[in-house]
Amino acid sequence: EVQLVESGGGLVQAGGSLRLSCAASGFTFEDRAIGWFRQAPGKEREAVSCISSKDGSTYYADSVKGRFIISKDKAMRTMFLQMNNLKPEDTGVYYCNSFVGNTPVWGQGTQVTVSS
Repeated sequence: EVQLVESGGGLVQAGGSLRLSCAASGFTFEDRAIGWFRQAPGKEREAVSCISSKDGSTYYADSVKGRFIISKDKAMRTMFLQMNNLKPEDTGVYYCNSFVGNTPVWGQGTQVTVSS
């Protein structure tokens, strides 16, 4: 079965750090685009960070540049989002994403709450 499972969310004070993980089963991330998205209460889901399948280039939303780092392990089965200097506006449900063929695959989401 093709699926993604996130972990690592939680409650943290402003200025703290969290590391999100996303484990793939049924496929690997080799030669696939991967990304992290988030959805805050009452807002639409937005892209936080992605890695291109074409050239491995990375994208970061302006709001997280310099604070978040996206990566994946050598086995190409787990992706990570290191989140530093967290702010209350980073609060939301974080989802990992990739593709199998042209079909997007989403994780179930992990809650990140940053208190002020």
